[in-house]
Amino acid sequence: MSAQTYLAYDYPLLSVFWSMLLFFLWIMWFVLLFRVVVDIFRDDDMSGWAKAGWLVLTVLLPFLGVFIYVIARGKGMGRREIAQARAQQEAFDARIRQAAGTEGQTSSVDELAKLSEIRDRGAITDDEFRKAKELVLAGHAPSGPSGSAAHASDR
Repeated sequence: MSAQTYLAYDYPLLSVFWSMLLFFLWIMWFVLLFRVVVDIFRDDDMSGWAKAGWLVLTVLLPFLGVFIYVIARGKGMGRREIAQARAQQEAFDARIRQAAGTEGQTSSVDELAKLSEIRDRGAITDDEFRKAKELVLAGHAPSGPSGSAAHASDR
């Protein structure tokens, strides 16, 4: 044990790069394997037997099974992932709207702007505008500026 070993000298720089490349490819393959397994369970169009078959293939012959799955069902895999992302975004947006309390509601400023616009078009009189404005400021929705406009347009 008298001989000294120099690890940096015995393991050249290109070998380090090669080892890193193999390590990251190995990690990427595991990520792909897990995505395939998740996609197998996510697909509602496949029957239970088809899911079991694909799962057995990917477990017993992992490299071949994953590559066959990606070749055969790769397009659908992307579409299902996009659909799931959209559904999650819509659910998130709905939750935010619900928490903010703005779902289907308009503010009093919006109501007053609509009333002013309807009055400027001449669809309602100044007296009708004043009454509707009082209702909006009191916190009640007016009986419908659009309803008043519809009646005014019938005249």
